[in-house]
This record gives sequence, structure tokens and C-alpha cells, in this order.
Amino acid sequence: MGRLIDWCVDLWDATPGGKIVRMILALLGAYLLVSIPLGMYWSMTPSQFDPAAEAQSDAQERGLKPATGYTTVFTLNRVMDTLLNKSGGYISNDRMPPGVWLDNISNWEFGALVQVRDLSRALRKDFSRSQSQSVEYPALTVAEPKFNFDNNSWLLPSSESQYKEGLQALLSYQTALADGAQGDAQFYARADNLNNWLGDVQTRLGSLSQRLSASVGQKRLNTDLAGDPDAAQSTATAGEQEVKTPWLEIDDVFYEARGSTWALLHILKAVEADFAPILDKKNARISLRQIIRELEAAQDTVWSPVILNGGGFGLFANHSLVMANYISRANAAIIDLRELLSRG
Repeated sequence: MGRLIDWCVDLWDATPGGKIVRMILALLGAYLLVSIPLGMYWSMTPSQFDPAAEAQSDAQERGLKPATGYTTVFTLNRVMDTLLNKSGGYISNDRMPPGVWLDNISNWEFGALVQVRDLSRALRKDFSRSQSQSVEYPALTVAEPKFNFDNNSWLLPSSESQYKEGLQALLSYQTALADGAQGDAQFYARADNLNNWLGDVQTRLGSLSQRLSASVGQKRLNTDLAGDPDAAQSTATAGEQEVKTPWLEIDDVFYEARGSTWALLHILKAVEADFAPILDKKNARISLRQIIRELEAAQDTVWSPVILNGGGFGLFANHSLVMANYISRANAAIIDLRELLSRG
């Protein structure tokens, strides 16, 4: 048997094709070896920034005078630009190693992208318009659909190319806000506009909190029609349901929540700057800061190399439940903030 193996090895060495195959295998092995540390570097999430300070600095560099809404639009632009230009660039649509393996950072990108989409829609339909019958600002009618393009398209057209076009349109709106001569570019910092967008934020965080809490599996009562005796739904559902996130998706939901809260944290800091008079009048600034504080806690360093899924009171941590706690507390504070904004 040993002689047969030696004969096969000698034949492999003597065959010209064998040398080519060995070279290809060696190059492939080296490529995969380099991909491991590169993938770890690409998986590092971006650091936080100060929206108000950076918006002011940006305006000075461009010779502009920041107007109402400039900080919020700048922050939206900055968050989207970060998705495209962080370490490794935009990874969600990668088809080659190491990007194709990096599902954690891809889900982080999607979470942040959802917040970008929600705010861009709010800019188009609320913040930039004085009333329901007013005309939409042209640049925002371009930016919003571009940001809603498929996040997983890698060719003809790629996700990056569409998002970059959206950024250019958003930048033109941002510049027009600071140009007093362009009266059609407006940002209306009103309580009702802010309240409408916070309603979208509330539903997003509520969904994330439920998905995170389902990491350990729960039996939940069906409360879909609670509070309205005449309410109806299209399809009957059980009065009690078992809800559990699949084991392979637990880390995906966790990192999606991390990305979403990272983006929302910066947007809310920008909102505090642009809506300062409204918040002070409604005595609501402290409520907004409480939301920001909870979202900052959700960005604390994860020291474990993997996302643990221990029981609620078990021996091991459950990172999903910890994240759900911060998001639920932030969501509760948003409900309080919306109530303050709705008061006369």
C-alpha cells in the first residue's frame, strides 16, 4: 500500500498538470489565509461621531451657513457615506471571500440602512413640505427611491452605485438648505413632523425588541385585536403562539439591531440640535436625551467572540435579551416623547 501511494505521488510530480494544480491550490490556500485577518478587520463596526460638531465643521469647510435641518440632513448623509466607505466598504452584496462570509457586518449594514430609508422617506413627505398639498423637493424624490434599492445587488446596477446617486441628490438638498437664495429647499422643524417620523422609529424598535426577545423562545398571547371589540383580521390565528428565532439567525438579528441603533443614535443627536426650540417649548429635551442614553448603552463593546444565547436566568449570558432591554427602554421613552410633542 505504501509503495502504491509513493508511486501515485511520483506520478503526480511528473505530470505537468499536477504542478499547475498544486500551484493553484497553494494560491487558493494563501488567499484564504489572508482573508481571515482581513475579514476580522472588515467586521469592525465604525466608531461614533458628533453630528452637531461635524455638521458645523462641514459647513465651514464648504463656506456655508448652517440653516434649520442642516445637521439632520448632514447626519443622514454621513451615516449612508459610512456604510459605503467604512473598512471593507459596503459588504452586503459581496460575492467573494472574505465579504461573502461576513454575515454579522452585513446585517449591521442592513439595520443602519433601514433607518436611512425611514428618514429619507420622512424628509420627502414631511420635513421638506409645509403641508400635504405642497410640492415635493426634486432632489428628495431621487434620493428616497435610490436608498430603497435592493441592498444585495452586486451587478447591473450594483447597490453601491444606486446609493451613491442617492447621496449626490441628498447632498444637493443639504447644500440648498444653507443657500438662502433657494427658497424652495426647506426643512420644517415642527412638532407634528417630528412626531410622525418618531412613529416609524417606534414600530421599528418594537419589532427589533420582539425578535431579540424571541431568541430563547416564548409563548405569547395573541393581542392583535385587543382594545377594539369590533376589530377584525383577514386570517384567523391561534390565541397563543410559540415564537422563537431560529438558532442560526440569532446573531443576525443581534447585529441588525446594533446597526439600527447606531444609525438612530446619531440621527437623534442631530434632531436635538435642529429641533431644540420645539423640544424646549414642550419640555421634551430630557426625554430625547434619555432615548440617546439607552441607545449609547446598546453600543457597548461585545467582549464575547460569539453571540451567546443562554437562558434568561441561566448560567450563560444572553446578548439578545440584553440588547432587547436597551431597545425596549428606548422605545418606552419614545412613546413618552411623542406624547409630549402631541400636547398643545
